[in-house]
Amino acid sequence: MNLNQRFTISGEVICQVLDDESVLLDLASENYLGLDEVGTRVWQILDDGGTMRSVVSTLLEEYNIDEDTLIKDLDNLLGSMQAQGLIKLVD
Repeated sequence: MNLNQRFTISGEVICQVLDDESVLLDLASENYLGLDEVGTRVWQILDDGGTMRSVVSTLLEEYNIDEDTLIKDLDNLLGSMQAQGLIKLVD
């Protein structure tokens, strides 16, 4: 994962936050994805235009997790979001 990467959120995706969790719905494909508290926080940072570096640094400050595990988990989450068309890598 390149920490300088930035993703953009598809304009077809709506997000509904319930407590600390959220549900994403892609209106074009009708696919949805449920996010836990950490996934919701990742989504919020991406929605604010944050880079992967800002996602990693924010989550390291807010949660008790080691950096290697965080990066691996982020790579999986973002790969899933990207495969579903919820986010796109900005060139």
